[in-house]
Order: sequence, then C-alpha cells, then structure tokens
Amino acid sequence: MAAAMLAANPGDECIYNLIPKAPRKTRKSDRFQSNHPHEVGPNTQTVHTIFSVPKSQHKTMGPAKYDVSTSKYLKAHEHEPALPEKQPPRELEKRKAKVPDRKDVPLMGIRTEKNFITSNAVENVMSVPKKPAHNFIDTRFGDGFPLTPSGLHPKYLYKKDFGEIPEYITKRKDEFESAKADYDNYVIGLQRKGAMKKLGDGERQEILDGLKANWEVLHHQYQGLSVVTDTVPKKARKERLEADMKQLETDIEMVERHRIIYVAN
Repeated sequence: MAAAMLAANPGDECIYNLIPKAPRKTRKSDRFQSNHPHEVGPNTQTVHTIFSVPKSQHKTMGPAKYDVSTSKYLKAHEHEPALPEKQPPRELEKRKAKVPDRKDVPLMGIRTEKNFITSNAVENVMSVPKKPAHNFIDTRFGDGFPLTPSGLHPKYLYKKDFGEIPEYITKRKDEFESAKADYDNYVIGLQRKGAMKKLGDGERQEILDGLKANWEVLHHQYQGLSVVTDTVPKKARKERLEADMKQLETDIEMVERHRIIYVAN
C-alpha cells in the first residue's frame, strides 16, 4: 500500500525515499561503423580536403585582392574632393546708396497735388474684375486647392490626340464615300440601259411648288372645320385632311432633302 502511495504521489515526502537505491545502468549504443572500405587513397576527396584552405600565410584575413606596397598606402584627406582655387571677389556693378550723415538736413515741405481718393476710385472703376479661381475643398475645415493641376477635372487640351479627327469619323466618311460611289455607278448603269431618268432642277422645283400649293389648300380647308366634331362625317373629314397633310409634308421633306432625284421609266 505504501508503494502504491509512493507511485501515486512521487513528489510527497515518504520514508521509503531514505532507502538507498542502486544506480541504473544505461547501455551505451554501439559505435558507428561505416560499410565503405576504410582505406583512403592519395586521390580520394574527403570533406577535410574539399573545405580546407591553406592559410598559413594569410591566416583568417584571406588572400590580398590588391597589390600591397609599403609606399602606396592611403594618406590622410586623400579621398576628399578638391576645392577650387580661391578667386578674388568680383566688384558689384550697382551699389546701394550710402547712408546719409547725421549732419545732413532732409528736404522739407515737399507736397504733392495728387488726389489719392479720386485716383483710387478711378482705378477701381476702370479695373477688370478678377475671375474666381477654380478650387476644390479637401477637408472639412475649408482648405482649398487649385482644381486644374489636381487631376480631378479633365483637361482635354493635354490629350495625345487633341485636335485630331477621331478614327470612327474618318471610317464613317470613307464608308459614305464608298457607298456613294457604288450608288453612282449603279445609277449610271441604269441610265445606260434607259431604265431611269434624272429629274432636272426646274422639274424638281415645279414639283416642290405644287406639293406646297396642295398643302396650303388642305390647310385652308382644315382651318375652316368646326371646333366641335360631334358627328361621324365631321370626324372622318378631319382625319382625312390630317392624313393628306401629313403625306404632303413627308413628300416635301423628301424632295427638299435630296438634290438629285431619279425617276423610273
């Protein structure tokens, strides 16, 4: 039971601890023996022969990287930059006026006839008002900074392609010119076959005047309609006049927009 208590609490004091105990014998591990042959030849490289460097002459400082000479050594202040030679001070062309002597009498009684109030008023009236500066507020305390150099406002003047025609406009112009040339060739081909006829300027203007005259007649009739369209015939006549006027407006716009008109035979 005492042995069990000793095992349970090895740190507690016990009378059994006074009994001398025999020292434990620890078995020493076997010596390492290499499986390779122990004979080392004259050309065999070992760790000692690879990493050992002869240092009998230089010890631990290593071999000298430069020629060592007793006459060529670093002297004091040798690497300091050389100052230029001292030159005499140059004379100033313009010197300040001398301080007046204490015995000199100053000029007294000089007055001007200038009216400073009137001159200030005239300068303020004739002056150009100052334009407000473009600033931005960076903090809640009201600290302002210029807006132009900050990069927050775009400055298109500094773009690389500023002032040049955009690429999409040039491409669209080329496509328009190509389509126009193809259409002209197509029309010329039809004219040679006799299938189309070009409308002259006089005929075009005559057609345009006739369309406008018809629109004026319809517009006069439309203004003569009653305000209240309470019957079916009135409503039908008003819708017919509106449709005819809209069709004439479409035809007039088409003739005015196209300078060259071809009519099929």
